[in-house]
Amino acid sequence: MTPAPPAPHATAPHTGTAPRTYLVRTLGCQMNVHDSERLAGMLQAQGYVPVESVPEAAARATEAGDGGADVVVINTCSVRENAATRLFGNLGQLASVKRSRPGMQIAVGGCLAQQMRTGIVEKAPWVDVVLGTHNLDVLPALLERARHNADAQVEIEEALKVFPSTLPTRRESAYAALVSISVGCNNTCTFCIVPHLRGKERDRRPGDVLAEVQAVVAQGAIEVTLLGQNVNSYGVGFGDRGAFAKLLRACGEIDGLERVRFTSPHPAAFTDDVIEAMAETPNVMPSLHMPLQSGSDTVLRAMRRSYRQARYLGIIDRVRTAIPDAAITTDIIVGFPGETEEDFQATLDVVEASRFSSAFTFQYSPRPGTPAADLEPVPAAVVTERYQRLLALQQRISTEENERQEGRTVDVLVAEGEGRKDGATHRVTGRAADNRLVHVALPPGLPDGERPRPGDMVSAAVTHGAPHHLVADSALTGGTYRLRRTRAGDAWARRAGLVEEPHSHGEPAPAGPVTLGMPALRR
Repeated sequence: MTPAPPAPHATAPHTGTAPRTYLVRTLGCQMNVHDSERLAGMLQAQGYVPVESVPEAAARATEAGDGGADVVVINTCSVRENAATRLFGNLGQLASVKRSRPGMQIAVGGCLAQQMRTGIVEKAPWVDVVLGTHNLDVLPALLERARHNADAQVEIEEALKVFPSTLPTRRESAYAALVSISVGCNNTCTFCIVPHLRGKERDRRPGDVLAEVQAVVAQGAIEVTLLGQNVNSYGVGFGDRGAFAKLLRACGEIDGLERVRFTSPHPAAFTDDVIEAMAETPNVMPSLHMPLQSGSDTVLRAMRRSYRQARYLGIIDRVRTAIPDAAITTDIIVGFPGETEEDFQATLDVVEASRFSSAFTFQYSPRPGTPAADLEPVPAAVVTERYQRLLALQQRISTEENERQEGRTVDVLVAEGEGRKDGATHRVTGRAADNRLVHVALPPGLPDGERPRPGDMVSAAVTHGAPHHLVADSALTGGTYRLRRTRAGDAWARRAGLVEEPHSHGEPAPAGPVTLGMPALRR
C-alpha cells in the first residue's frame, strides 16, 4: 500500500540560520556517480552543507537512507527492470521521514527521472523536485521554487542544456577523479534505453578534457578515470577518429598523474591505436572493460551490436599480446529474446577463451521503449538455469586467474570504504594497477601514525587469490611491505580535517569546483 502523502508541499521557505544539509544517493553506473558529484557541487555552491559534516543533523538519520539531511537527492538508473520498484521503495520509506522533519525536501534525478517524468510525482506526490539527465544545473533553483510555491517542480529537457563538466563539483574521492570526455551514445543496441535518455553523443574538446585532468591532479588526485558511454568513438564529432588514443597519450604527459583508466569502450569501434597507446603510456593502467553481451553472432545481430565473435576474440588476443598482464572484464546478458542453447554455448565458449578476471552478468530484463521489449522472451526457468551455469564458469575462471597472481608484488592505491572487514582483519584495501581488489595486511605492531591513508600507495606480495579479490599478507611474516606517502593521501587528510589546508600555494581545495569544458561543436 502506498504511504499517505506527508503534506509534502506545505512548508514555508527555510528561514533559519543553520545551513541546510544535503545527501546525494547514487544508483547506477559511474556516469551517474559523476553526475552526482555535479549535483553535490551545485548544492554546496548555493550554501548547502554535506550532512555528514553536521553531526547534529547526521544524528537524526533513519534506516530510510535519509542520512539526517534536509535535502535528499536520489540520482536514478533505469538500466535494470527493477529500477522503478527500487526507487519507489526508497521513496516510500522517505515519506514517513518527511512527515516528521519540517522543511525536508526530496529530489529525484537521473535516467529514470528522464524516462518517467511527471509519473514520479503522480506515484509519490511527496517528491518535491524531478529533473532529467540534460539539465543538472537547475537543481538548486527547482528546490527553491518548490519551497516558495509549495508545489512539486518537474523539469525535463529533451537535449543537453549544460555540459555537466562545466558545473561546480564536489568529488566523492580526494585521490581519484572521474572526468567525462563525452555524454550520450550513438549506438542503437536493441536492449538499451540509455541513448534515448542520455541523447546523442557529444564530445568535449581534448584541450578542455586535459585542462580538467590537470585541475583535479593539482587538487591532489593521482588517478583519473575517463568516462563516456562509448569512449573509443570519441573524436568522431569533431572529425578526429584517432582522438581517444591521442588523449590517452596526452594524459601520460601530465606530471603527478599516476593512474589513468577509462570506461566503457565498444568492441565495434575499438582500434589498434588505442591498444598501442595503452601499452606505450606508462600511467595508463593494464585493465580493460570490454562488454561482450553475447558470444553468439545470431544474438549479437539481434542486439545490433555491430561486431561478431571473431572480431571480439581478435581484440582480446591483441590486447593480451601487447599487454600480457592486462586484466580484462566484461558485461554479459543471459536470455536475450531468441537465445537458443547453441547461442548460449557460444557465450560460454567466448568466456572460456577470454579468461576474464571478472564479469558483470545479467539476466535479460525488457526495458520499455526499446526494440527488444516487444520480442518473445526466453522462459524464465531456462534463463535462470543458463545464468547459474555462466556464474559457475566465470567463478572458476576468476579463481584460477586470481590464484595465478599469488607471489606477485602488487602496488595498491589504498581506498576509503572498499574493505568492509578491514577493522577486524587489520588490513587496508585498494586496487592494484590491473584494478583487482586487494586486501593488504599491515606489519604487526605498526603505530597509528605509520598506517597508510586512503590515497597512499602500498606494495605487498599476493598470498592468496580468491574469486573476487586478492589477499596480500606478506607483511605478517616479515615479507614485502612498502608504504609510499602521496599527494593524494595528503589531500585525503586535508578533506578529513586531519591537517590544515595549505595557505601559500593558491591551489583550490580538493572539493572545490572544476568549471571547464564546454565543447564548441554545435549540432
